[in-house]
Amino acid sequence: MAVLDFIVNILSTPAILVGLLALVGLVLQKKPVEEVVMGTIKTIVGFLVLSAGAAYLQSGSLLAFGELFNYAFNMQGVVPNNEAVVSMALTDFGQASALIMCIGMVLNIVLARFSRMHYIFLTGHHTLYMACMLAVVLSIGGLEGWSLYIAGGCVLALIMVISPAYCQPTFRKVTGSDGVALGHFGGLGYAIAGKVGSLFKGGKSTEDINFPKRLVFLRDTTVSISLTMIALFVIVTGVAVGRGILTADPTQFSHLDELLNVGTETKTNWIVWAFTCGCAFAGGVYIVLSGVRLIVGEIVPAFKGIADKLVPGAIPAIDCPVAYPYAPNAVIIGFLVSFVAGIVGLVILSAIDASIAPVALILPGVVPHFFCGATAGVFGNAEGGVKGCVAGAFVHGLLVTFLPAICMPVFTALGFTAATFSDADFSWLGILFGNLAQAVPGTPLLVICIVCFLAPIVYNFVAPKPKAADAE
Repeated sequence: MAVLDFIVNILSTPAILVGLLALVGLVLQKKPVEEVVMGTIKTIVGFLVLSAGAAYLQSGSLLAFGELFNYAFNMQGVVPNNEAVVSMALTDFGQASALIMCIGMVLNIVLARFSRMHYIFLTGHHTLYMACMLAVVLSIGGLEGWSLYIAGGCVLALIMVISPAYCQPTFRKVTGSDGVALGHFGGLGYAIAGKVGSLFKGGKSTEDINFPKRLVFLRDTTVSISLTMIALFVIVTGVAVGRGILTADPTQFSHLDELLNVGTETKTNWIVWAFTCGCAFAGGVYIVLSGVRLIVGEIVPAFKGIADKLVPGAIPAIDCPVAYPYAPNAVIIGFLVSFVAGIVGLVILSAIDASIAPVALILPGVVPHFFCGATAGVFGNAEGGVKGCVAGAFVHGLLVTFLPAICMPVFTALGFTAATFSDADFSWLGILFGNLAQAVPGTPLLVICIVCFLAPIVYNFVAPKPKAADAE
């Protein structure tokens, strides 16, 4: 188990995992030692920069804004959170999650090699989260021990290639090539956002918005995001202050210490705090974009070695911020629109709960609506410009509100009360296999999981090959 824990630590650390793959790719290309070292280190550093930016966004602005918003507008309900469910589930399913993750990553390479979906999923923390969810869901069907590990590994490997596959038709338009794919388990939401955006084909891109000469500075991503988020923070904080947040019990908040002057001697004016948080948000986005540029600049050339030697045509599937540099304006529009849709979805769920049937009330979590909503905005923009960005992000916001509500009973039945996953792929896969596990428990469930894994491989060998002209 000590060796297994070490391996899992490597595989669940995205920076090291991607660095190792860059190392393998460069070695297979027989690059000089100095190029191998430089490419590997820069890839690892790029991921660490990206992770630091994402962590800074969450701890510095996103989570604070979420608590502030819920207090300001008196919202009660469940905030979908991947980390919350995983932290609870790992207590009872830690070993199963680790083994499912290891098996799934090996089988991912098998599928990339022998199916028509040549994607190698590189987002390590999402791989761990999905492995944990599958361990929980498949245990409903009575699977345990190696039957659970194999079944979970097969399904994990399958979603690791399917999710990038249904995103790639639109993501190819985002990046302009097939050199990189999207490896993030919000894939269904992004794919649907792209389809919705395609209804507005021919529209002006969010990146082509013509600002008046005196407003040309708004084309600078950092400036435009700062001004937008400063305005949002000031408005929402003002409402919260009006409702008495400055005199509220600080123990009910986890991320508003500076606003509430907890542990500080100097009183912080709420307007100054809101202004600083808005700028901090833009700073986090800037860090994320810098990390993405560094990763893509190194991993794509390095991956050529793996594509040529081990998995012909392999495409690295990377975390969702990889999409942000291609349409920075769509990132902020997608976030805001998705968040608004989350509020609309909450109103609809409240009406259903009050008049039709009891349902979970899903609050608009700022973290999923930013990271996933922003990506949905980029997808919608790639297909239909500004209108596509708005429509795609809005539909995405509704999707990540209703899917977690439908999925929640699966986890509640297992004792995970007031907790559910946020991203679309976790939800639809949990709903599907949660119901399958109850309908066909035991050996039939194991067989279904194995068949699902083998189906793309069998299809590759028996179905007619697409013509070269139709390959795109």
